[in-house]
Amino acid sequence: MAFYYVDSSALVKRYIRETGSAWVVSLFDPTLNNDVLISAITGVEIVAAIIRRGRGPSISTTDATAACFQFRSDLQSDYQVVELTDSIINSAMALAETYALRGYDAVQLATGCAINDLCTSNSLPPLTFVSADNELNAAAASEGLIVENPNSYP
Repeated sequence: MAFYYVDSSALVKRYIRETGSAWVVSLFDPTLNNDVLISAITGVEIVAAIIRRGRGPSISTTDATAACFQFRSDLQSDYQVVELTDSIINSAMALAETYALRGYDAVQLATGCAINDLCTSNSLPPLTFVSADNELNAAAASEGLIVENPNSYP
């Protein structure tokens, strides 16, 4: 069993085939018994990313609609959704200031750091922060998180 915190840039790969999709899908292999955690804001980011791609040349509108339906279904069973707290928001503001991150990226990192702190304080294995955003991954590594970029897996 392992803990993975997956941001939207990585999680979208489960619903739209691109570099790293197979690796992201492998996280959900039931025999591995992984816990996959996401921030409450990730739902908004995923739906927005899928719909925007459905309006461009990437995927059809029909495929975008199906991908959003699948995501909403998976949201009910496949993810542990972490609600945003004042502590996470305050941490996100500090991280945005420290690393010049975009707003939602700072929230993603703050959420991952908060979960990792809970894991280590409860003698659980540290989580792996999964993102396809190099800038965010660099900030996560600077914060001491284990980082995986699905783009490293063709």
